[in-house]
Amino acid sequence: MNVSKAALTWGISERSVRNYCAQGRVPGAELIGKTWRIPAKAVKPARANARAQTLLDAFRRERAHGISGGIYHRTQIDLAFNSNRMEGSALSHEQTRLIFETKTIGIADGAVPVDDIIETVNHFRCFDFILDKANREPRSRS
Repeated sequence: MNVSKAALTWGISERSVRNYCAQGRVPGAELIGKTWRIPAKAVKPARANARAQTLLDAFRRERAHGISGGIYHRTQIDLAFNSNRMEGSALSHEQTRLIFETKTIGIADGAVPVDDIIETVNHFRCFDFILDKANREPRSRS
């Protein structure tokens, strides 16, 4: 098919079709003289600016929307629990989860050191700080 037919079929401008062909994004498209010949079964290429979501994007989106059970939620709890456990924290995974989700702690088996709770809350804040600063331009030191 020619550029006009592809543009109608794909619902885009002829210029976009020519650009896709020139960028090599239409398999089998050939330039004969000044005319592009496009295979009849060719499909419209995905937009170049439609980028894949990064993990950082997922973290930020889930945090902004308060999504429970997603990668942000799970990472906050698991990372805080495991990191604090290496430092000798007495908090259980369940208690770490409660601190993150409800800002409370379920104490059923005795006292929990206040330092462990503060360390856990600070861990959550640190992770959010990293998300806020990631991919930002560093401040110049004057």
